[in-house]
Amino acid sequence: MPTVTTSIAEPSLAATPYQGWNTYFGLGGTFTEAQVLSVADYLVSSGLARAGYNIVWLDGGWQASTPRGADGQLQGDPTRFPDGMAAVAAALHAKGLKAGIYTDAGPYMPDRCGLGSYGNYQTDANTFAAWGYDAVKVDFLCGIAANLDPQTVYTQFADALRHNSSGRPMIFNLCNPVTSPDWGNYPQSQQSTNSWSYAPQIAESWRTYTDVGFVNSIKYSDVLRNFDINARHPEAAGPGHWNDPDYLGPALGMTDEEFRSQLALWAISAAPLVIGSDPRTLDASALEALTNSDVLAVDQDTLGKQGVRVGPAGTTETWIKPLKDGSIAIALVNRGTSPAEISTTASAIGLGADRVALRDAWTHQVTESLDTISAEVPAHGVDLLIASTSTGMPLTPRVLVHAPTVTAVDGTSIAPTENVLVSGGSTVTATVTVENDGTTPAQDPQVQLSIPAGWTAAAQSTGPRTLANGEAAQYTFDIAVPTGAQVGTYSATAQVQFSSQRPDSTVTSPPLSLTVAPAPPSGTDVPLSHQPWVSATSGWMSPAIDQSVGGGNPIKVAGTVYPTGIGVASPSDIRYYLGGTCSRITGIVGIDDVVNNVGPEGGTATFSLVADGMTVWDSGVVARGTGVNFDVSLAGVRDLVLHVGDAGDGGYNDRADWAQPLITCS
Repeated sequence: MPTVTTSIAEPSLAATPYQGWNTYFGLGGTFTEAQVLSVADYLVSSGLARAGYNIVWLDGGWQASTPRGADGQLQGDPTRFPDGMAAVAAALHAKGLKAGIYTDAGPYMPDRCGLGSYGNYQTDANTFAAWGYDAVKVDFLCGIAANLDPQTVYTQFADALRHNSSGRPMIFNLCNPVTSPDWGNYPQSQQSTNSWSYAPQIAESWRTYTDVGFVNSIKYSDVLRNFDINARHPEAAGPGHWNDPDYLGPALGMTDEEFRSQLALWAISAAPLVIGSDPRTLDASALEALTNSDVLAVDQDTLGKQGVRVGPAGTTETWIKPLKDGSIAIALVNRGTSPAEISTTASAIGLGADRVALRDAWTHQVTESLDTISAEVPAHGVDLLIASTSTGMPLTPRVLVHAPTVTAVDGTSIAPTENVLVSGGSTVTATVTVENDGTTPAQDPQVQLSIPAGWTAAAQSTGPRTLANGEAAQYTFDIAVPTGAQVGTYSATAQVQFSSQRPDSTVTSPPLSLTVAPAPPSGTDVPLSHQPWVSATSGWMSPAIDQSVGGGNPIKVAGTVYPTGIGVASPSDIRYYLGGTCSRITGIVGIDDVVNNVGPEGGTATFSLVADGMTVWDSGVVARGTGVNFDVSLAGVRDLVLHVGDAGDGGYNDRADWAQPLITCS
């Protein structure tokens, strides 16, 4: 192996994590010059470029169907890029932007990747530089297909970039997405999870796990997966070289709250911020999040520290990131499906102060807490706070308003749940808890509910005139759902307005979700698959009615074909509203026989029925070729969930069936 340079020549290329936009998730692989320049114009006009998103990165697909010309140099698609690749870079520079481009470290293998640079590293580095590109993403699709060693070839590619014939500085994004078992059985040395061990010496950034999603589809569960694996080696990151958990995915399948959480998690991780969506399709909420000055300041802090978790891992967690000015960024992370209070202390995060000033990165509001640092965090939410020592006159006290909690529907007590099912004409009793973590009293707290138009809320209790430090009060409301309310999910939030030594303040709770459900089933042995569900998820693709997932085949378990049923991939939850009108459910569960046509990997799952939040039946682990019968009482059940888990071997090939589920209701 030849001697190569193994240090970054220009750490100033990414003194803080770079920002930009990439074509892959939003435009796919057949994008055009016109689309790229249209997005570039939008980055400028929308303010995204001004906020730092200034690299326009062409992912795979820019190349011609025959990637190399007769001269051996790479060439762009002449139809989609009629002015040539150098002209694209020049046009981007004219708009005040930077240009990024893509290749693969392996040899060109048309059946495995669109282009490859193996054997041509110096030629391609010289070409990209001569065209005027500022950044290069180097994939490993054909690298792994050719069984190459990523450390060896990426080091060679880095050397070629650093010694390009134009002397042009170019950011190197090392993009090895290979993971096991997602990609198959590969040695650790070939996987993305090993890149941290060598990439900081040769690249400005390196992918730490497989893709965060698919074209036009990113799930929050995969965001959390990539965040967790990206967090394994914070010591590898710093000015000039960054762990890269992949792209940001607003409007690609996540809720607004989930995308804000992804952005906050990437910021606490000091990760590159590259938008994967088509920015032209984003709404005001996404643009506001992407350009939030406090969130960006956390990510772009010049100290360059990657955040770490303090305290245990779990459904709720605390992560901290020291900042250059001595303050500390705090991410209070709620992985759960219902709002939760998350707390830490000044001493736990390493801040030597009793009085703590807390700046909310999302709202920019500044409050003061007495040692305790708490927030009521929405489901799948992240509260991003910036903590510093408070001195001088007291600030506005930190007051928490918990999400409304439903205690009864139509006078019948119910167990707490993250999304309460109701019907038109129902009366919902909800309680709101308010507490004061500040250093001064909250005077005359007034609590109101914000509810959908046409709904009404009547207060059933009043609270104290003064809420001192450490005190909490509860307020009860009856919410009336209109008789003609349309099926759908609605939100109710609580606001508390109070006075202190500072001007009056208003604090808003996370939302309570209330779903006006479809009418419950009616009849004897009714196929449940033909009833409208409240919600349905599948690990990949979408739940299939009367078919196995992902192919349109009839449901077939252990050699028997069933005319009705639901096909899903794990993990999966399918939720139905029963309203207390049903008596029993029967059926068969199993792995669909079609899995045997796909491959030997995976193919085990667990099935359970969850009634009003409690598991009333569990299949245990179900393997291929086995059907498991169930016959379960549903007397009095309002809310039924059909749950499928992956049995511990991942969701690959878990083509799970609820075969012939029949329900009896009055």
